[in-house]
Amino acid sequence: MKKVEAIIKPFKLEEVKEALAKVGVQGLTVTEVKGFGRQKGHKELYRGAEYVVEFLPKVKLEIVVTDEGLEAVVKAIVQSASTGRIGDGKIFVIPVEEAIRIRTSETGDAVLQ
Repeated sequence: MKKVEAIIKPFKLEEVKEALAKVGVQGLTVTEVKGFGRQKGHKELYRGAEYVVEFLPKVKLEIVVTDEGLEAVVKAIVQSASTGRIGDGKIFVIPVEEAIRIRTSETGDAVLQ
């Protein structure tokens, strides 16, 4: 199993969610986060005063998939989250040692179904 963590632009969330549903993802966790990369942030005006917004709003998706489903999930995220501009985000793939469904004590790939 693998855990896919994707940091994307907030307005792309619905499109990514629909793309993941099409490839069979049954569950995901979404967290509103702030951060920056090469995009760095930007300046804004508030009541005549200029200030720098260093941390930009992003959305973090966490999805645990079987090894066989990994490629389809990554491809779905890349295609649906891309705008072609700096700040589209990143995807990280992390190995998962074990998964356990609390209600039934099932383990392994069965937890993901």
